[in-house]
Amino acid sequence: MTTTILRAPWTPGPDLPRESGTGPVWISLTEFTADHHVRALGVAVNGLRLRRRWPATTGSVGMWLWAEPARRRSGSLSVWSGSRPLLDFVRRPDHVRIVRAYRDHGTMRATVWRADRFDAAVVWSTARALLIGTTPWPASAPPVARSEEP
Repeated sequence: MTTTILRAPWTPGPDLPRESGTGPVWISLTEFTADHHVRALGVAVNGLRLRRRWPATTGSVGMWLWAEPARRRSGSLSVWSGSRPLLDFVRRPDHVRIVRAYRDHGTMRATVWRADRFDAAVVWSTARALLIGTTPWPASAPPVARSEEP
């Protein structure tokens, strides 16, 4: 069976110099599998709401939303200028509200990795391999708060 993953267009963040491929970036991939299709729709709608504010999200290079509706899966692939801005986003009240609203209604997993530079094709290819299962997900996500950045 072929896995069809729908991907929203790239939404740029304010950290545009990193988008051009200069400097290290931190990449976050999230996946939520809802227990029912109605909840999957709710998660997707809330993701779109977060996406509207993305251009003003400090430290964000940009992001894609993705979905696999038939399997009730969706998530995001976001690129950050550092680990601290990613952690700040994860702790943001609107993000926390969404996570709390859905955490008991499905399964969530996430991973973070660092790249020396941003290459959209490589980032998406790496994420897709995780999503379709050709590359196994790490046993646990590394702590985001510690990093090599000053």
